[in-house]
Amino acid sequence: MKEYSVDKIRNIGLVSHGSVGKTSLAEAMLFSAGRINRIGTIEEGTTVSDCNSDEISRKISISSSILTCEWKSHKINIIDLPGYTDFLGEVKGSLRAVDTAVILLSAQSGVEVGTELAFQIAAEYKLPRMFYITRLDKEHANFETTLESARKRFGTSIAVVAFPVNQGENFNQIVDVIKMKLLTFSDDRSGKYTESEIPADVKDKADEYHAALMEAISENDESLLDIFCEVGELTHEQIITGLQEQIARGAIFPLLCGSATQNIGVQSMLSFITEALPSPQQRPAVEGVKPGTTNVITREIKPDAPMSALVFKTVSEAHVGELSFFRIFSGTIKSGMEVLNTNKKDTEKIGQIFIMNGKDRSEVGQLGVGDIGAFVKLKNTHTGDTLCDKRDPILLPEIVFPSPVIRVAVKPKTKGDEEKVSTGLSVLHDEDPSFNVNIDSELKQIIVSGQGELHLDIVIKRLKDKFGVDVELKEPKIPYRETIKGNAEGEYKHKKQSGGRGQYGHVHLRIEPLERGSGFEFVDAIVGGVIPGKYIPAVEKGIREVLEDGILAGHKVVDVKVTLFFGSFHTVDSSDMAFKIAGSMCFKKVFMDAKPILLEPIYDIEVQVPEEYMGDVMGDLSSRRGKIQGMEAEGGFQVIRAKVPLAELYKYSTALRSMTQGRGLHRRKFSHYEEVPHDVAEKVIAEAKEEE
Repeated sequence: MKEYSVDKIRNIGLVSHGSVGKTSLAEAMLFSAGRINRIGTIEEGTTVSDCNSDEISRKISISSSILTCEWKSHKINIIDLPGYTDFLGEVKGSLRAVDTAVILLSAQSGVEVGTELAFQIAAEYKLPRMFYITRLDKEHANFETTLESARKRFGTSIAVVAFPVNQGENFNQIVDVIKMKLLTFSDDRSGKYTESEIPADVKDKADEYHAALMEAISENDESLLDIFCEVGELTHEQIITGLQEQIARGAIFPLLCGSATQNIGVQSMLSFITEALPSPQQRPAVEGVKPGTTNVITREIKPDAPMSALVFKTVSEAHVGELSFFRIFSGTIKSGMEVLNTNKKDTEKIGQIFIMNGKDRSEVGQLGVGDIGAFVKLKNTHTGDTLCDKRDPILLPEIVFPSPVIRVAVKPKTKGDEEKVSTGLSVLHDEDPSFNVNIDSELKQIIVSGQGELHLDIVIKRLKDKFGVDVELKEPKIPYRETIKGNAEGEYKHKKQSGGRGQYGHVHLRIEPLERGSGFEFVDAIVGGVIPGKYIPAVEKGIREVLEDGILAGHKVVDVKVTLFFGSFHTVDSSDMAFKIAGSMCFKKVFMDAKPILLEPIYDIEVQVPEEYMGDVMGDLSSRRGKIQGMEAEGGFQVIRAKVPLAELYKYSTALRSMTQGRGLHRRKFSHYEEVPHDVAEKVIAEAKEEE
């Protein structure tokens, strides 16, 4: 396999809303570059990217796919990323490995919620961004409207580099705004084109875009501004040089266009990628910390710098083992090297190194700085781990995966499979950290959580395929809490005589509510030795056991203060056990006299939807006992913020998708506990009694 210097490498991530055409564009790029000899289709399940059975059957991208091709002596690493929010973790992880985010827009639907999300993540990573308007061959395609919606949302930094001449069903011509040439593409999907002069009827528009492009470049470069002001024109080389610098800085977002399925505008885009998009060398030096400290250290993007790499994705494949996908940020990796996993504080021996193209692998002896590849069978390395030179360690910033938006309980269909289920789910979490598993001892359930119902469906299917265990999904129990609103006091005497030594413990307790979140406070107010000090801890222990088990509905008791203020003992029959029982029974009795209530977890919900669905979404949130906290416009979307009980959020992501035709998304995080309304509390308590 040919080796490439860092300046000849381009790493791009294809991102967009779901079903806009990323996989089709990736396929056309591979074909145009001669990497494959025919263009596969999503409908036939023959694309290089969507190569696993789940993707083929569902006709959507589920996981990120790493592809590679060569164009004009440059190596282009392409990561085709899922568009559905259920697989947002793949996007968050894989965008850490690229140098430019290529954001696709549909010429039919413009900016969508997923477009916003892709742009936000790229901005969070400070990635250069490029836009590509596709589907210009479709009926009702509208380049100008799509451009306008993009500029309205993402600002005037969007610079048109190419625009269509005859969008719609007969689409085959694009104007290259840099070269100021008309590109006419052949109708055989070969991607080839001829250059000619721009027709008179679009010359004014071309001049306008060309002038705007030169102006945008000049605004951010004093030397080019002087030339532009003096001459009124920039040369082709000056435009390309200016673009390289401004795109790398994030000052300009170039916009190209075409049709992925018809392979129109793809070859010209490949040329633009090699000419104008940043190489790894043009990105800032990577920063990390010295392990065990907060001291920031940097690595130069050079082949002879100390090696540092980030594992951004892990996949377990049958007959192969675990594949660890990595990006080299400095130095060189060779087979046989021993490297340090900084996160695990353990060494790894590098075995085989692969270049990936979908599911196809090509083994190489080494890879240099800026490149992307895969290791096989590392012993203890997972997604998000840093691998580096043992002599000069660095810990790269971790990948922050999105918080879950759905939770369900899983139960093995076969008794005795619990351990296999927990082991399998743990391995799947290592592969995909946006999926979480929690064996909840309080709820006595295995709780899995992820980015959506489809995400969890895929995880459960993989659990069966890889580990041979079937599970059923159940609605998870809610971690309610029990507390009190009033004060009360009372006594309990535990007295038992049944031959031989008896049992005697007598306590008086006073209980009162504490502020929310205070927990539990026990006060020993015994005076005069009416209860010997050696028995006091037993009383507290009895109360604490009740706190864990609950009284109203079997949930933890919180935010109560208990004072032991009186009692009596027997010199022969009193014991720790007797006082423990007396303490627990007295607490149960007094608790019920202190206006007991149930508390439920409340979550902060942020819903982003197109404006036309705002009323439906707000009405639905209100029906879920939600309290609307506010709304604000973001571009053509509305962001609704609300506080909603967790009990009302089961499968909310599915309901939202249905309500908004897949165009809405939401985030959630725990806020606080709040009193459950009386009618709801009665129902919860009754259900708990039935289960006893």
